[in-house]
Amino acid sequence: MAAPAETVPPAAVPFRPHPPAPVRRRPVPSTRRDRTPPLPDDARLSWVLTAILGVASLAVRLWGITYPRDLLFDEAYYPPQAQQLLTWGFEYNRGYSFIVHPPLGKWLIAVGEQLFGYNSFGWRFPSAVAGAVAVVVLVRLTRRLTGSTLLGLLAGLLLALDGLSFTLSRIGLLDSFLQVLVLSAVTCLVIDRDRVRARIRAVADVPAAGFRIGPRGWRIAAGFLFGAACAVKWSGIWFLAFFAVLALFWDRAAWREAGVRRPTRTTLRRGLPGALWALAAVPVLTYLASFTGWFLGETSQGKAWAQQHPDTAFPFVPDALRSLWHEHAKWLEFHNGLSAPHPWESGPWSWLVDGRPILLWNPQGLIDPAGDQVVRYILMVGTPTLWFAFAPALLWTLWRMVARRDPAALTVVVAIAAGWLTWFINLDRTMFIFYMAPAVPFFVLAVTLVLQDVIGSTGADSLRRQVGLGAVCLYVSLVAATFVFFLPVLTGEPLSHADWLRRMWFPSWF
Repeated sequence: MAAPAETVPPAAVPFRPHPPAPVRRRPVPSTRRDRTPPLPDDARLSWVLTAILGVASLAVRLWGITYPRDLLFDEAYYPPQAQQLLTWGFEYNRGYSFIVHPPLGKWLIAVGEQLFGYNSFGWRFPSAVAGAVAVVVLVRLTRRLTGSTLLGLLAGLLLALDGLSFTLSRIGLLDSFLQVLVLSAVTCLVIDRDRVRARIRAVADVPAAGFRIGPRGWRIAAGFLFGAACAVKWSGIWFLAFFAVLALFWDRAAWREAGVRRPTRTTLRRGLPGALWALAAVPVLTYLASFTGWFLGETSQGKAWAQQHPDTAFPFVPDALRSLWHEHAKWLEFHNGLSAPHPWESGPWSWLVDGRPILLWNPQGLIDPAGDQVVRYILMVGTPTLWFAFAPALLWTLWRMVARRDPAALTVVVAIAAGWLTWFINLDRTMFIFYMAPAVPFFVLAVTLVLQDVIGSTGADSLRRQVGLGAVCLYVSLVAATFVFFLPVLTGEPLSHADWLRRMWFPSWF
């Protein structure tokens, strides 16, 4: 009779080795985890339609752009300084201390002056190009975020019909460049996000510690564009900071979706070093490169400060960098202390409802041949039927972000926080409505997300979608009609006094 099992000596028990630890497999993405819609299968057609809209936007912006030939508003500073950059490589402005912005935006104005001369067309042409490019980029960004070419074209069309963006792209200021550079940088980061997710999903068995993603050219391009935006105006740094953090969260979400056990640690190991290069070092190098003319100039403003103050801190830092740092300290002091009253200043709350637009041009004493008064008024004002939807659209986007965890809504909210909410930090500062220019495309995108929900999903009832599409067409037509109605006071076309009054909807517009 065989011995009971418990009496069998250990040597008689057969050896069974432990199986190796299984490699963590990437779970199949579910609709709960993967909320990013796929791109539509109409790449060629979408580019053709985008190009048509971009060309049309540029043509409208260039029409009558030379009027008036005088310098408007802050054109008193930037076109002359751009001409100085062409002459000396730096702003030669000894008489007054209004060199308070980095030089890249003025270099872009200088390109137009080099091509077409020092005249109103030359110093305004680059802004028109920037405005049209912004329309094109917004189409592509919206298409990628929503998975719809139709919504992309709607967003681009709404931006093209925005009165403030239109007026900014017809004047030699810096904010049109800031708008397109910020928008382009965000678009590059969104493309990088999608490429990284695609690379991770392509690996069937993702190691528990992740793996090297490889080159991320789109993220480097975003860093370059963010640096360029900061080299136009310092307000671009808020977008850089906010989206650098968001980009790391996107990486963490991608690793978490892949089933990595510790996605935060994996992100810090696999993504942070490259992020420090692409979104910290590259922007700083880009920013410093914009001062090349200042570094090369012998008599650049403030260049000799370090030599004149040899006993300052950090003597091991090269004199040119210490002098540039001192110039930046002066600029920061100027901006923080800018509180002088201005007849067209406004606060961030009022921007959402066109509370105080800016009068750019209003020559007095114009009389037509019949002896009646003629008004030629150029008002930097957002299209009211579009801007009045900004606040409700922002609330709806916040709801989408929280309730649906919608990645498109998250992108919009972060951009609006960087471009609008940050202006509440120092409410004592003198501010103007065009400071919101880089945030306007994202407010337009918020409105587009509302229109997406009005149309309904592809699985909705056909009648429901037809009614929704009809409502969207009606709203876009209303915005277009409002833009056309206000076009004379955006371009300075001659109006009778009665026609001009019909376009002054609020007392704060006078």
